[in-house]
Formats: sequence, structure tokens, C-alpha cells
Amino acid sequence: MSLTVYQMAYSPFCIPITAALRACGVEFTTHEIPNWDRSELLRLTDGAYYQVPVLVHDGHVVIESSGESEDVAHYVDKHFAGGRLFPERLDGLQSIVIEFLSDDLELQTFRLLDPYTRDKITDPIARGLYLRHKERKFGRGCVDQWRRDAAAIRAEADRLLARFETTLHHSPFIFGDAPVYSDFLLYGILGNLTYGGHHALCPDQSALSAWSERLAGIRFQVN
Repeated sequence: MSLTVYQMAYSPFCIPITAALRACGVEFTTHEIPNWDRSELLRLTDGAYYQVPVLVHDGHVVIESSGESEDVAHYVDKHFAGGRLFPERLDGLQSIVIEFLSDDLELQTFRLLDPYTRDKITDPIARGLYLRHKERKFGRGCVDQWRRDAAAIRAEADRLLARFETTLHHSPFIFGDAPVYSDFLLYGILGNLTYGGHHALCPDQSALSAWSERLAGIRFQVN
């Protein structure tokens, strides 16, 4: 079997896929895509897609069908996780939590890392293309503004994380005794936040910290 994840290592949407594959005990390779150069993804998908993650399983290319889909995660669930990521009993509840994580929480957390990501790009052309990608969506000067507003952005992120901190004081995982895709998505968002060591969980986020360690060590028994 051949399985490759085309990714950006710090992406809050790539980290959940690779973490879920590890939990399934699946052998896979990763291929890093520069944020400022998506040409390889465009060639891979015949010009149809330029975002990450992209999964290539035995020559079959798996992409998202829309900005709101979870097609790659559902593919991993169907082919490797045995339905553990999206159990039918949680269909409605998971949709609510996934939307909140993707739209509300991730909107805050990625802004905290992006200035550091920009700083690491030494090539002026690559840095300019990275900024163009960001500024087309969020406006000119957005990355510098996020650096200036970092304290307020982090405060809002922590306010949103508080509901998960409370939940995980009473439950090993978000929906009970076993992790589902919502757990892996939150894990990816926190992995993005803490990538490179620029940010860390706060001391009063002890339940999130313990949950993160549990999830990192989880291994599914997949037939």
C-alpha cells in the first residue's frame, strides 16, 4: 500500500489527518508543500485544487469538495479507522463542534502563529507570495496587525478554549471515553497554536494538556 499526505506541517487541518493515521497504525509518508508555492498540488489535481491536506492512496487523489467539507477525514475514517472518527450516533453533535472549531476557534489561533511563519521566510519572493495569499483574504497589513493584537487574540482564543477545558475535566475525550474527529481537529488547532514553541497552553489549561497527551498516545484496535 502507498499512502502520502501532502501537507504543511503546522496546518491545523493537516495535523488531525496525520494524527488519526498514526492512531490507526497506518504507514504513510508526508510531503511538505511550501505555503507560497502550491504548484505541485495543482499539478497533482490537474489544476483543480491547491489547498492541504491532499491524500494520495494507491494513486487515488483525495481532496476536499468544498470549504466546509471533511472529505479527507471521512476517507481516513472509512478506509483506516473503521468508523471511529465519525460514529453515526454523533452525526449532528459533531457537525456543531467541528463548525465551531473550524470557524470560530481556528480563526483566532492561526493568527498567533502566522507572524512567526512569515518571519522564517527569508526569500523575498516567497515572503511576498505568502503575504499576498494572506492579504487577499484578510486585507493589506493583516499579518503585522495580528502581531500587534496578539494579546487580545490569545485572550479570545483562551475564552473559546475554556468550554473544552471544562468538558475535559469530566471526560477523557470530547464525547466520552474514545476520541472522534472533533478531538483530532482540536488537537490540530492546538498543534498549530504551539508550533515552533512560540506559544504554549496556559497553566490553567491542565485538562487540555492532559487530553493532548492522551490523544497523542492513542492507538486504535482496527481489524
